[in-house]
Formats: sequence, structure tokens, C-alpha cells
Amino acid sequence: MAMKYQKGTVYLQGQKVKMWYGKYLIYGKDQDGKEVRRHRNVAVCPKANTPKWKAEQLLREMILKECGGPGSTSTIPADNSVTFRWFVHERYIPMRQGKWSPAYRKTNTYQLEHYLISQFGDHPLRKLDTFEIQVWLNGMADKGYSQAVVRQCFSNMRAITYMAKKQKYLAEDPGEDVTMPQTKPMEKPVMTREQILALIGAIEDMHDLCLLQVGIFCGPRASEVMGLQWKSWTGEALMPYGTAYEGKFYSGRFKTQQSRSPIPVPEQVRPVIESWRSLCADTSPEALMFPTFGRGERKGEAVPRWGKNFLKWRVRPIARKVGIPDRLVTFQVMRRTLGTDMQHHGSLKDTQGMLRHASIKTTGDVYVQTIEHNVLQAVNSRTAAVLKGWTSPVKELGVKGRNLKGLEAIRRSSAKPELEVLASC
Repeated sequence: MAMKYQKGTVYLQGQKVKMWYGKYLIYGKDQDGKEVRRHRNVAVCPKANTPKWKAEQLLREMILKECGGPGSTSTIPADNSVTFRWFVHERYIPMRQGKWSPAYRKTNTYQLEHYLISQFGDHPLRKLDTFEIQVWLNGMADKGYSQAVVRQCFSNMRAITYMAKKQKYLAEDPGEDVTMPQTKPMEKPVMTREQILALIGAIEDMHDLCLLQVGIFCGPRASEVMGLQWKSWTGEALMPYGTAYEGKFYSGRFKTQQSRSPIPVPEQVRPVIESWRSLCADTSPEALMFPTFGRGERKGEAVPRWGKNFLKWRVRPIARKVGIPDRLVTFQVMRRTLGTDMQHHGSLKDTQGMLRHASIKTTGDVYVQTIEHNVLQAVNSRTAAVLKGWTSPVKELGVKGRNLKGLEAIRRSSAKPELEVLASC
């Protein structure tokens, strides 16, 4: 039986119980050896709890199994019908999104659509080649895209082509030899001590002050601080039980396993949390520490705040009054500032524990920024330790064993352009 790749078509049918049905073509040969085709209609699955894309996926698996031979689940398409867009939508995203957090799913799906699919969407998957991908990435770098954007495109493209080869949609992986181009460095700002004191000194609302001090001095992620409940507060630490994103609470969901660890709270911040608890309307264990009121269907309910909205409407207007730019008023900058300042007060391992990173490489390479003054102090200290008790006889040294004529020639050569300029004037 000949194999001709096809997607098939799904459709609904049924009165009381609706079902997804599929139709496609089967190619074969008659007694004379001439190729013929037959229409085939099959029941795929019930409509209940099954979206159309899932039904289409099931139908394609049925087609591949029947047309590709017994036990076959995938095969390299014989034509250009499998496009890059189809593979990303129907294979890559459905298989990968189960591990994505709501925030990452939103940003990564946007980047896939905006950058990769807009460039390669209608391109036949099997015609992708290393040269084309590399030139496109190099072009993004030349256009001034940030390192974060280019690296995300680089990582996604390699993951997509690797999966395509793994599932036998490609004979070779065109992304295997693609390299990350040089890009402009990412700006990673931090807040100064003066800016921190000015900001928290200008806050007049206890709720806002408590939330801000937890962000600045404890370093949680935005989704973590917005999902804190009163049962999280132990008196010495904050134990996260879930995260919040865009006003929704996700119980037991965290970025990494290490994110489940308790967040140490400095002694100076604990009275602020207790003051906010004495004013908060609902301090029951399951209640949110920093709630807002719901709208629409959730009107009258206490729901998690949106981190961006809190900063935009509650904190940044005050920050502008004390001269702090908006780009510094983010939970990411607060977290990076904490990691950078910890260099003065603990080891890199202590900083990793405070930020609850799975890898110390992330702590050192991404969050802990170099402090030039500290580097100078460190190298001065090391040099002083080596040269302790030793004095260089600088004034007593002359030129020994050197070609003085050669030195004179170098001096005349270096002074020549200057003399020519004076002569021309």
C-alpha cells in the first residue's frame, strides 16, 4: 500500500451523543497494478471533553498507523504537506506545554508565534536546513534583538527540530549544529541602598509596605509573593503553598522543586508582617496575605493580585516622586538586588539558598552582579597580602641590559607625528 501523507478532516455528527468523525483517503493498487484510492470514514472519539485539535491529532495517528504499515506510529512524509506551523501547533506545543507554568506558557507561546512561526510557518518542515536557521538567528542579532529573545528563539528552534527528528518527521536534525550568535548584552540593573530607603520611606499604606518589604528583603518571585497565604507565615519564614498568576491561585504549583523551600524572613521585616496581620480583614489560614477584590463572576471574593498591576498603580507613582525610574520597580530587580547585595554578607551558597535556585550556576551567572568596587578591594587585598613586608626599589632601578639606541629610536618614532603637526601649524 502506498503511503501519501495527509492530514484528513474531522467533523461532528450525531443527535443525542455527538461524536468526532474523520475522513481520509487510502491508496492502493488494483489487479493491473494501477494505483487507486478509496474514501474512508471512521469514528474518532466522543466530542465531550475533546477539543477539535485533539480529535485531529487522533485522526492523524490513525492515518499514519493504517497507511504506514502494522505498528507504525510515525513516518517521514513523502511530500511537503507537513509545515513548520502544523508541527509546532499539533506536535510540539501539545507535548511540551504540560511542563509549562501559566506565565511561561503565555510568553513562550507568544514568542513561538511572533518570531518562529511568522518566519517559518508555511515552510515545509523537511526543507528546513541549518544554513537558513543560522542566517535568520544571525539577522536577529544584527537587528539589535536582546540576548534573551535570541536565546529563546535559539532554544525553541533546536527543541522543535530535535523532536521532529525523534518522531521521524525529519531524517536529520537541522538545528543540531546551529550556534547562538553574539548579541548585545542584557541590562541587569539593581537598586541602590539609597533608592530602597527612599522607596519604602515614601510608602504610607501598611499592605503596600509589607508586600514591598517582603519583595525587597526576602526575594520571592512575583507569582510566589502574590500566592502567599496566612498559613505560610510561621513567624520566622514564609512557606509557599502555591503560586498566583493573573489573578488565579495555583495550589501546589511551583517553578522548581527548590521553590517549595521556606523563604527566610529577616528579623527587621517580621514586625511589619505582624502589623499588617493586625489590620488585615481575613487572617484565616487559607486566606491570602495580599488579596484584592474580584470582578465579574468573582465579584465579592478575595482574589490574588496581579503583580504588574500592583507595581503599576500602587508603587511606581510613588517611586517616580522620589526619583526612581520604572525599570527598577520590578520583583525581578528586587530579587537581583538581594542576590547582588548578599555578596557582602554571605557566600554564594547562602545566596542560592535565599533565592531557592535549583542550580548555583543560575545564582552566580544571572542574579549576582559584579560590584566593581568590591573587585578592586579584593585585588588590592590580595596584592597587599603577597607583597606584605616587601618594598620595591623603584627609585634605585635604572636601565640595565637594554638596547638604549633602540629605545631612543622608539622615542623619536613616537614623537615624529607630533613634530609634523607642529611644523604644519
